[in-house]
Amino acid sequence: MEIRPVRVRREGDERLQIDWSDGVSGSVTWASLRTNCPCANCREERQKPADPFRILSERELQAGPPRPVSMSPVGYYAYKIVWNDGHDAGIYTIENLRELTSRTE
Repeated sequence: MEIRPVRVRREGDERLQIDWSDGVSGSVTWASLRTNCPCANCREERQKPADPFRILSERELQAGPPRPVSMSPVGYYAYKIVWNDGHDAGIYTIENLRELTSRTE
C-alpha cells in the first residue's frame, strides 16, 4: 500500500500539518521545509561551507521568515511550494514530505 497524504493544511503561521493514509499525522515548520528545499540549486548551496560575510539581497530582507505563497500538487507524487522570497524550484516528493514531517522539531 502506498502512503499518501489525505489532508494537507497550515497549522498556524509556522507549520505544515499532514495527515497520512496510514493514520500517522506529522508536521514540519515552514523554515525547515525552506531549508530542506530539494531543488538542485539549494542542494548545491547546502554543500558549500557557510559564508559568514554573505550579504542578504533586498528581496531576502523584505521577504522575512519563510512563508508559502502557494502549495500545489504535482501529479500524485509531489507538491510544489512557491515561497515569499520568490523561490519556486523545489518539488517536494511525497516521500520527502513524509520524512520531513516525521522528524521532531
